[in-house]
Amino acid sequence: MTGTTQIPYLLRAARNEELERPPVWMMRQAGRYMQVYRDLREKYPSFRERSENAEIAIEISLQPWKAFQPDGVIMFSDILTPLPGIGIPFDIVESKGPMIQPPIRSQEQIDQLHPLEPDESLPFIKKILTALREEVGNQAAVLGFVGAPWTLAAYAIEGKSSKNYAIIKSMAFSEPKMLHQFLGKLAEAIATYVCYQIDCGAQIVQMFDSWAGQLCPQDYEIFALPYQLQVVKKVKETHPDTPLILYISGSAGVLERMGRSGVDFVSVDWTVDMAEARERLGKDMKVQGNIDPGVLFGSKEFIRERIIDTIRKAGSRGHILNLGHGVLPGTPEENVAFFFETAKQADKLLAFSA
Repeated sequence: MTGTTQIPYLLRAARNEELERPPVWMMRQAGRYMQVYRDLREKYPSFRERSENAEIAIEISLQPWKAFQPDGVIMFSDILTPLPGIGIPFDIVESKGPMIQPPIRSQEQIDQLHPLEPDESLPFIKKILTALREEVGNQAAVLGFVGAPWTLAAYAIEGKSSKNYAIIKSMAFSEPKMLHQFLGKLAEAIATYVCYQIDCGAQIVQMFDSWAGQLCPQDYEIFALPYQLQVVKKVKETHPDTPLILYISGSAGVLERMGRSGVDFVSVDWTVDMAEARERLGKDMKVQGNIDPGVLFGSKEFIRERIIDTIRKAGSRGHILNLGHGVLPGTPEENVAFFFETAKQADKLLAFSA
């Protein structure tokens, strides 16, 4: 192969090339909606075993690759994975989600945290990413991912998922100095982790600040944005050419601020029209998204219409087609397959429907 055919299609979008169709992958494209994953879960019921045993994680990461041939293959992991490496143990309970005991509530706990040494605490990551690169070659881009400081702090301080984030917000507004110290330590660890993933084979890394949409714009600028910037700045110092994506759930109120984080792509959720997102972010910001995951429960005609609409609004440069969040449990596998098939024929469909 010669020329651009050697470059994974997703990375061509990152280079802002004009493309006939956008590259396509899905958040949570490996997971519960796939029968092969559910079968494997029966054999390995512990989530941490599935995500931290390299051989199992590699197999799960490749399940959607073998089934659908997406343009991006993301490693199967969790945003909390690096926390034990800095001194915060966690567990994931199947019906309850992440659990952190004891939660981080005191200055003493924050003082006891230590820098991340990925080779020591996360050796399985290197095996996973190396194997994925070998498996997919240049046919797809291998993605890594991390949690952002605010979101990891929210899990660590709340001790679990939350509906109102009252405990971390209480700390933010009554003991901000302590929270800022914690966020700074998390940002250092996350930046180290991103660089490690890139060194191990990740060609693009997505940062999930899933719960930053729970902040009002004023507090986003105080408690989320500076630490996103800290991560991005440190990564770009040593890996300036690796594209970074930022995703926030419920981001309509902070969309423009996301664009100030220094990332290469803003991943847009489905609460914003893609054409409006493009306008709000400006012509220089590349975008990812943003089809409502619920669309995949619709008819094939409906799915096709939404794909065409999103691609047309996003334009032919700097767009990765994705959902506005992860694939929902119970999503019909045949509809996921149809989504990928349709996305890959988008150039023909757009011409036909023009």
